[in-house]
Amino acid sequence: MKVENLNDIDLSRLTRKSYGDDETLERRVAAILKQVRELGEEAIYQLTEEFDHVNLRQSGLRVSDEEIQVAYHAVGEEYLQALRTAKENILRYHEKQKRISWLEPDPDGSILGQLLLPLKRVGIYVPGGTASYPSSVLMNALPAVVAGVQEIVMVSPPRADGTLLPEVLVAAAEAGVTEVYKVGGAQGIAALAYGTETISHVDKITGPGNIYVTLAKKQVFGTVDIDMLAGPSEILILVDESGRPEELAADLLSQAEHDRLASAILVSPSRRLLEETIAEVERQLEDLPRAEIARASWETYGAAICVSDLQEGMDLANKIAPEHFELVVEDQYSWLGQVRNVGAVFLGRYSPEPVGDYFAGPNHVLPTGGTARFYSPLNVDTFMKKVSVIGYSETALKRDAKQIALLARSEGLEAHARAVEVRFKS
Repeated sequence: MKVENLNDIDLSRLTRKSYGDDETLERRVAAILKQVRELGEEAIYQLTEEFDHVNLRQSGLRVSDEEIQVAYHAVGEEYLQALRTAKENILRYHEKQKRISWLEPDPDGSILGQLLLPLKRVGIYVPGGTASYPSSVLMNALPAVVAGVQEIVMVSPPRADGTLLPEVLVAAAEAGVTEVYKVGGAQGIAALAYGTETISHVDKITGPGNIYVTLAKKQVFGTVDIDMLAGPSEILILVDESGRPEELAADLLSQAEHDRLASAILVSPSRRLLEETIAEVERQLEDLPRAEIARASWETYGAAICVSDLQEGMDLANKIAPEHFELVVEDQYSWLGQVRNVGAVFLGRYSPEPVGDYFAGPNHVLPTGGTARFYSPLNVDTFMKKVSVIGYSETALKRDAKQIALLARSEGLEAHARAVEVRFKS
């Protein structure tokens, strides 16, 4: 890794990521969805055996109350306390987002308004595989709880012994998840979207996963709603001379260790700081448990970019639209107003990205792949729908009837016009 000048770097190398032949993957996922849609639970068992090498026919898909109690005995008291504190922080933050229905009466007797209603049944996907994420349970389930969702269904791929990680099960119980199933991948998304003999279909699916999960969510959209299409994790750090290489390197690697396709980008006007941080990344990689994954990410999608000044760095951040954006500058609040396209912004050296991942309260399910230009983090509104309320009075309809009928006829819809006029025929 070398420091690169902004004018010399190929940004497409950092933003255009590929899992391989996307058309082939699309077809594979479509076949899995079709198999579950047609065969139901039998397909789930077959696919879980094929992909996870686990036979669940005897134990079944649903996690029992007894399994959850065993999980509580398997986790330490310190973990439970940390989890509950994180839960309270997340609930407190999301409670501030909740909006209420409103009705606005008019002097003519009409009423217009909007009902804000929770979805009835939602599904949350919690990844497994190379790592397990109890934090994702909290981040997906708790906004749904705040919204008032009655049924929160969690799916997650089983471990080799046919169980889920105890920390994940405890997080589900603490977060108010009402049903937990041991099924992952595209087949898990299919089960949530179409339903099986055991799993009733949901209204919306949230939560990140691997490429099969992402493509499955894409293909079932329309049958159910989804939150977003999540890609590999990203971090971009904009730092001035005050930055500390040891801290910056640790922050970069905190994202690089997620996935070989994750991206970690450091931007600064200080070439010295960039060079020292590169050296520090190499040092920290030497004893990192997930060093192989982190190194592959750093070498392929990492970058240390030298800009002329902080303004050029800020413009670059808004152009790339990263999932996580650390603003490590001495006067960070004066720059906050220029932030436009990021999933979450972390201000100053005491706000490293993991604070947001686990504990502070804001949601860590964030837009990736440049979609921060138009997507928001997972939030309470994700789990609600809006219903328009129209209560016209006789006075109001008499006043507006002629114009409504005119507009209807301008579109060639005579019956629309007559539906208004018929109410005032003598």
